[in-house]
Amino acid sequence: MGIEAVIYVLFFACAFTAMQAALGFGKTAVARTKINQRLKVKENQASVSDLIVELRRQRGLDQDGNQRAGLSWFNDLVTRSGLNFRPMAWGAVAAGLGVVVFAASFYFLKSWPVSIPAALIAATVLPVLFLKQRAATREKQLGAQLPDALEIIVRSLEAGHPVPTAVALVGREMPDPIGSEFGLAGDEIAYGSSLEEAVRKLAARTRQPDVELFAATVRLQAKTGGNLASLLKVNAATVRARQKMRLKVQAASSEGRMSALILTSAPFLVMGAMHVLTPHFYGEVIGERLVQYGLAGCVVWIAIGNLVMRKMINFKV
Repeated sequence: MGIEAVIYVLFFACAFTAMQAALGFGKTAVARTKINQRLKVKENQASVSDLIVELRRQRGLDQDGNQRAGLSWFNDLVTRSGLNFRPMAWGAVAAGLGVVVFAASFYFLKSWPVSIPAALIAATVLPVLFLKQRAATREKQLGAQLPDALEIIVRSLEAGHPVPTAVALVGREMPDPIGSEFGLAGDEIAYGSSLEEAVRKLAARTRQPDVELFAATVRLQAKTGGNLASLLKVNAATVRARQKMRLKVQAASSEGRMSALILTSAPFLVMGAMHVLTPHFYGEVIGERLVQYGLAGCVVWIAIGNLVMRKMINFKV
């Protein structure tokens, strides 16, 4: 029994060590993939100018790094989301969403006047909401990474490196999204753009308040002079303090967000459960126009309630 116990312990230790090694390798691979996203694009480009044009094209910008003409709000949303600009693929996804929603609504409601608007709303509103969610998530990541990026720039400046080298160092050392943003700014500086112009475009791409504060600090130092490293130290401390305040606000409003989630999901969960458990409960009246309009009105009221609760818990810091 003693030998068998030792064998079992050794076997468990070997399995645990192998699992830890696999998990560590996976985390390292994911981290390297995040860091090297911009470098992968760089490997396929022959010059810095081609790299800048390709990175701007993927973000939905023109060759000069400005927003394309047309739907400026949509172009700005695409740029802030960080997704590659692929109009054909996005159009196919939107059309697929419309078809799925049309089929589902027509299957349950058997009403063309309701199914067609629902499909149009799904094909146009859902992609925009997805882009807004991605842009908001990316904005939070940028805000969380910015203090570390500023500290890297400060250490590089204190070591005697020039400002373009310090900015490019963030692009090599930091993961996405801030690594790609500062890397593109460093490429623009290397291609001949001024530091003020590069950080201005950086702030315009991200639309993140803390990044705009960093850009304003750089522009102020360029006009009035002074020690940029000291200014960026103060900037980093300010950004960290604002991050702490945002976390406190998020904790204070968590109850309201959870209440909105429960109140929104409960009617749909109950309706789905009733349809599965008792399919014929609404079978005799679901085809009535009055019932269909009533259900559509309920959805509209739920949406209005969510907007009101969002205004109540959405605090700007």
